[in-house]
Amino acid sequence: MPHVQLAHTADLDPEVLDAARALLVEVFDGDFVDADWEHSLGGMHALVWDGSEVVAHGSVIQRRLLHAGTALRTGYVEGVGVRPNRQGRGLGAAVMEALERVVRRAYDLGGLGATDEAAAFYAHRGWQLWRGPSSALTPNGVRRTPDDDGALYVLPVAAVLDPDGEITCDWRDGDVW
Repeated sequence: MPHVQLAHTADLDPEVLDAARALLVEVFDGDFVDADWEHSLGGMHALVWDGSEVVAHGSVIQRRLLHAGTALRTGYVEGVGVRPNRQGRGLGAAVMEALERVVRRAYDLGGLGATDEAAAFYAHRGWQLWRGPSSALTPNGVRRTPDDDGALYVLPVAAVLDPDGEITCDWRDGDVW
């Protein structure tokens, strides 16, 4: 019977982190690079175990999203994936339930960038599509990120949001959203 473990990056053995990373490389068919894994570290991980095997993973890390003149403490969801032969069994929902509990108790809002395949999954869970323009606070100033428009989702907690307004993320290497 699968069970969910919620743990901080610092509390996970390197072998467990390696197994989670390998799972995500498999799930994303090799399109999961070093920067993507780095984005998944430093926060809380939800791992679904079946015996000694990690079969699903997701993490929530802290970021700052700028909206309506405020820097919002955001629980940003990263690295969500379920082993392909285990999909459709509620394991992704179990991962998200654990991560959403962290978001609701520790952050002003939740945020994530969704693939086309996962958008309906997040919407069904109550995540709201961000309809307004997106940007990133880069080393060269604020720059629009139009390729990410229509793929960003938020989970309102305490922040007052206008999903038709502008939203800007903090800078990081790799995919900024």
